Amino acid sequence: MLVCKGGQKAGKGTYWDIRNGIRIDLSQEGVLPGGSASTYLRMSSGVLLLAGPVIGLLYAALFPFISLAVVLMAAGRKAAGSIVSLIAKNISFHWIPKNAYLTGKKKGKKENSTPK
Repeated sequence: MLVCKGGQKAGKGTYWDIRNGIRIDLSQEGVLPGGSASTYLRMSSGVLLLAGPVIGLLYAALFPFISLAVVLMAAGRKAAGSIVSLIAKNISFHWIPKNAYLTGKKKGKKENSTPK
């Protein structure tokens, strides 16, 4: 069996936890640690060593697309944030509830209108 769950009886071999990358070596038949949510792959170390360069090649080939997606996502979030703040600024009434606003408008100086 190639895929096993935690708590399941397994034979001698090397098992890799998919979720966190932990390697479990069973020298004899035993029970895999963890609950039923843990998934293990039975894979020899040689197969894993051969899979490493293939995974690296895929990463190197897809890196330009990954970086472009990250840049576009960051630019989209920045644009959406500025649009939302602009809309929020234009919708608000510039009124702060804790301020009283009882002083009224400032008036200009009164000129003395007495004739000379």
